[in-house]
Amino acid sequence: MSETPRLRSAKRDDYDRIVGVVDDWWGRPISSSLPRLFLDHFHRTSLVAEDGDGLAGFLIGLLSPSMPDSAYIHFVGVAPRARRGGLARGLYQWFFDLAAAEGRTKVKAITSPRNQRSIAFHTAMGFTVTGPVADYDGPAVDRIVFQRELPLP
Repeated sequence: MSETPRLRSAKRDDYDRIVGVVDDWWGRPISSSLPRLFLDHFHRTSLVAEDGDGLAGFLIGLLSPSMPDSAYIHFVGVAPRARRGGLARGLYQWFFDLAAAEGRTKVKAITSPRNQRSIAFHTAMGFTVTGPVADYDGPAVDRIVFQRELPLP
């Protein structure tokens, strides 16, 4: 990594850059889990990290319109060159601060039961872990459910 990444709020036009790298960063097809609607409608609550080499990471998050106490992290990615330097932790902390400033007291996320790195990361970040929850995303699509309580502002 060439320099410390700079964080900024996402813009709608960041979508093409982000979707263009996620399959490579994950090492498997995953881009279908990130439709354009997330950047069209939730760019204000999403974040991009850039360094001298370009896109270093991103977080796609939203404030739940149906659960006024909750926020949700949908997708987070860190470029392989930028891993193990605390960038993911920084992206999450930025979102926690944003959610708390908006009066949210819970942050939620999900992952596949096979994603042991995600489970370990969320546990280390103070999330409670539930699951696998059978059929969470439809028949035979189990998920691990994460929740972290935020302090009141």
